[in-house]
Amino acid sequence: MTLAQWRQWMREQLADSESVALDVDVLLCHVLDKPRSFLLSWPEYLPTEADQARLTALTARRRTGEPVAHLTGEREFWSLMLAVSPDTLIPRPDTELMIEAALARLPLSAATLADLGTGTGAIALSMKSERPQDTVIAVEFNANAAALARHNSERLQLDIDIRQGSWFEPLAGQCFNMILSNPPYIDAADPHLHSGDVRFEPASALVADAGGMADLQHIITQAPSHLLANGWLLLEHGWQQGALVRDYFTGQGYQQVSTLRDYGGQERITLAQWPGRHNAENKHQ
Repeated sequence: MTLAQWRQWMREQLADSESVALDVDVLLCHVLDKPRSFLLSWPEYLPTEADQARLTALTARRRTGEPVAHLTGEREFWSLMLAVSPDTLIPRPDTELMIEAALARLPLSAATLADLGTGTGAIALSMKSERPQDTVIAVEFNANAAALARHNSERLQLDIDIRQGSWFEPLAGQCFNMILSNPPYIDAADPHLHSGDVRFEPASALVADAGGMADLQHIITQAPSHLLANGWLLLEHGWQQGALVRDYFTGQGYQQVSTLRDYGGQERITLAQWPGRHNAENKHQ
């Protein structure tokens, strides 16, 4: 079959996908090692027998729902091509809102940043790519995920400090201008865990106790011990958790609490400024 025929056949096979056209083109570009423009410019191109075998196998795997990022082993985030694996969450476009919000709130001078639960390193590496003058520390509990983040750091030549451990444990005695995190925030009973890409992602990176709020609350409670005065904490959360996260921030003495909506119009990123222990205590007196 020609490239045009392969493209049509794969679209028919993957018709149930919500992003069928994109899925097909990404897989074709991956197997053929060609840019997307090649698919349009050379419809009569004949893939090799080896390429055809790979396309057939990848199409079959995608039909079972396996994420395209796992099939190709990579996903683009903030213009960075990141290696991914089943040990981490697949970076999603909505998380790029956190990068935009962070860049808008940091000083021009060098700052210290921490990314908790870094996974692929997407947030930490994106911040380092935009602000090479900053010191960026990324924390990850899963050893395989931490190794993947180190691989991405080395491959992209972005020097971040990756530490293995749980949340703030590897950061004893350190304070930051900004802390960012996309922690687990899904309730274990959420039916969405049994559909889509999340079926193939680690539950430990998705599910949290207390209706999905446990890790968010833990980070909000512990962050003041690791934030400089007027430092910022930015958190991604579920689309129904915005009000709960704002209330928890306010209850802990944070200021400038606000929530950003994702590309689908849902509340997704909540951020707040820590005024410093003395100022927070004065506010509540």
